[in-house]
Amino acid sequence: MDKQASVKLPIAAFAEKRVTWLELFYDLLFVAAVAKASHVLLHMEDGVIPFEYLGKFVLIFVPIWWAWVGQSLFNNRFGQDLLSHRLFMIMQLFFVLIMTASLNVDFDRYYMPFLIGYTGLRAVTAIQYLSVRGNGDSSHHQAAARFLGRCFWIGLAISASSLFFDGWVRYVVLYAGIAVDILIPIAGRKYLVKSPIQTHHLLERFSLFTLIFLGESVVSALAILESIEWSWSSIGYASVSFFLIIAIWWHYFENVEKRVNKHKETAGQTIIYGHFFIYFSLCMLAASIQLLLLEQFDYRFMIGFVFGSAALYFLSTAIVFHRYRQSHQVWRNDHFASLAALLALFAAFDTFVEVPGYVILLEMFLFFAAYAFLSSRSSQAVTETKSTVA
Repeated sequence: MDKQASVKLPIAAFAEKRVTWLELFYDLLFVAAVAKASHVLLHMEDGVIPFEYLGKFVLIFVPIWWAWVGQSLFNNRFGQDLLSHRLFMIMQLFFVLIMTASLNVDFDRYYMPFLIGYTGLRAVTAIQYLSVRGNGDSSHHQAAARFLGRCFWIGLAISASSLFFDGWVRYVVLYAGIAVDILIPIAGRKYLVKSPIQTHHLLERFSLFTLIFLGESVVSALAILESIEWSWSSIGYASVSFFLIIAIWWHYFENVEKRVNKHKETAGQTIIYGHFFIYFSLCMLAASIQLLLLEQFDYRFMIGFVFGSAALYFLSTAIVFHRYRQSHQVWRNDHFASLAALLALFAAFDTFVEVPGYVILLEMFLFFAAYAFLSSRSSQAVTETKSTVA
């Protein structure tokens, strides 16, 4: 099937591509990793999530996100459904299993398998970049692959050197390497803008990964029904949770399907780094669905946690979808201001008037329903305008 291990770059390789079955299978293995990260936020002591667990959630979440992003970006620019490519992906799946099994709040106990899993993943990706070969028509793509393939080893070397340290210094070095890894595409932007992403494919990949994070909210809604006695109040709470999830889904995919320009040529960094905050907020919202049901939570903490997660999602999606909006669409300041005012009004009211958890959840549903409605309305207005002009 393949006569050589290197990835060649014929012009056809940069035609619009589709997500492969192997990429979908790759995502499947990250479901458990996302679940493990999200469940860290369910640890409560004295009505709050301890700062220790909030910090550990971040430290678990970041490498999961970046490991998935790293391979997805390679597939987007250089991936082909060849035997060599499949073998590289299968090797990565092995390291994904190791990394996922090692995700635990007891960092010291699982440090070594985590290091093997994460560095193994990133090393395979770096080797893939170095294996890229091309012809004269793809010199910019070769330059981007060569830059990433070489520079990713810097972050890997730093993370691997954590083996020579003990205690908290070990983790500082480990995550310093991960931080360098994450910042390398930004440092190499001058190479990457000349080797643009395939926006349609990348948005499809991130959208599919978004479904995994929304799945955590569904799991939270199911956990509510399983953990308490069935009553009208519990059914009502679960129903509001379900409609909240639908509103988030509606808003996100309404934008992806109808408002973004899938043929825009960029380095893709707004999509990549913007989705870090989108996914982060979705984990917080998934945890909020379960935590709001508890009567033991600290009220002020939960107000900040819930409304903070909604604000983070609101701002990050606004930036990502505005950056990739279609050329005939305009930024609606009135929509943005109205939604920001609605969220601020709910937060201010709940700060001064203590309300039950289900009321806070209902407010979240109303906000996201409004966000989805305004997105749909804008999309319909644009469609009607284009039809009239035609």
